[in-house]
Amino acid sequence: ETFAALPKGAYLINAARGGHLVEDDLIPAMGGGCLSGATLDVFRTEPLPGDHPFWTHPSITITPHDASMTPVESGARHVVRQIERYEKGEPLEHLVERSRGY
Repeated sequence: ETFAALPKGAYLINAARGGHLVEDDLIPAMGGGCLSGATLDVFRTEPLPGDHPFWTHPSITITPHDASMTPVESGARHVVRQIERYEKGEPLEHLVERSRGY
């Protein structure tokens, strides 16, 4: 009902909460012309399972769920700290965990 109330061909962006979207309704809404596509940053299940159809759908873009501002000073300190750890042969901090899907 919600998608049908939008202008035909609307584009959905969800960067709020995964529970705001009834995920099972999204792909049918695009197939029916209600939506032209979607950009999604959040999901009911985090991380999004690797076999989920959203990953391969041509009209869905998935963003990395890291939408925040990084102050230049703290970001630069982090980069310097990582370089120092790397040069000392120490493990790097805050790495992407590909085995978890993100």
